Amino acid sequence: MWTVTLDKHGADRLFSFFSQCNERTRLIATRNLPCAEWPDIFAGDGRLAGALIDRTTHRVHVIEIRGEGYWLHVSLGARKAGGFLNTPNM
Repeated sequence: MWTVTLDKHGADRLFSFFSQCNERTRLIATRNLPCAEWPDIFAGDGRLAGALIDRTTHRVHVIEIRGEGYWLHVSLGARKAGGFLNTPNM
């Protein structure tokens, strides 16, 4: 599995976004990595990752779903059928 990492500027901007939303609005966020692996995404900055986890897990409902992802399921089904996914051209 590959992971998209953020450079220091991108990590700071994402943290700023969540900080501005904190206590002002409701957000739905999804992720496919456990919190322990977040420092790898945030330019290796464990302190920034920890602060973001703190902001995003304060007063929340966590719903953990385990199992195969939807798009992986669709892709594997198309391959087994010998076809391609029907996606619109963009």
